[in-house]
Amino acid sequence: MTPKLIEHINLKLHEKWSPEQISGWLKFNESIKISHETIYQHIWRDKQRGGILFKALRRKGKKYQSRNKDKQAGRGFIKNRVSIDERPQVVDDKSRIGDWEIDLVIGKGHSGALVTIVERKTRFTVSIRVNDKSADTVTAATIVLLTPYKNVVETITADNGKEFAYHEKMASDLGCDVFFADPYCSWQRGLNENTNGLLRQYWPKSRTS
Repeated sequence: MTPKLIEHINLKLHEKWSPEQISGWLKFNESIKISHETIYQHIWRDKQRGGILFKALRRKGKKYQSRNKDKQAGRGFIKNRVSIDERPQVVDDKSRIGDWEIDLVIGKGHSGALVTIVERKTRFTVSIRVNDKSADTVTAATIVLLTPYKNVVETITADNGKEFAYHEKMASDLGCDVFFADPYCSWQRGLNENTNGLLRQYWPKSRTS
């Protein structure tokens, strides 16, 4: 990387931009193609040299917990759960519009939450606040959010929270397939995780509404 490019990257990191955001900004504003993985490598090299760029990351450079993916998720087993291993390769390729990732952003004292759903190719995001994270509430909110885009809902990928226990109703009402990431593998829904990090800047956990 050139000194000028490094200057761009470091400046955006200090402004709390994620590597994914920086990669997109450089592509569309500076016509520079550099992957977010390369930016992460730049951060790790800086850390090894005693630098502090990693502190600008939302996870402060912490790695996701690594556990045996064959174990059931800690928050409970979901009936008729379909593993991400059965998800079509086209979803990983991001070659079409219609593959979504879903999650919750929990409020202070678990008094409320945001249902967040992001489309993998376009990064288009929809979100709504709910008063609780019961499966009934989250399922209803999901259907409300995605019904206007029903013609471009092919798949939804969720984590293993019990709030997604009624995935079969989601699939039926939206005409899509629902898949579940491996337990403790948040990186398999990395776009959704990053999106939630952005939302936290405007809806911190200390807020209740």
